[in-house]
Amino acid sequence: MLKNNIEKIRKERGISQEQLAEELMVSRQTISSLENGRYNPSILLAFKIATYFKLLIEDIFIYEEE
Repeated sequence: MLKNNIEKIRKERGISQEQLAEELMVSRQTISSLENGRYNPSILLAFKIATYFKLLIEDIFIYEEE
């Protein structure tokens, strides 16, 4: 299972879902789905998110075996 800290990081930095979506060139619904765990990003999108937040992918995404 893949979990993430996107919502926590986004809120700590005062960024709206709309702003993040615009920066990453995805829909706000994609950001919402990522935050709610309904969607796992492509590796490219995961790198874009990490680069945007200036963090390592491992700081944002947490893989847990079921």
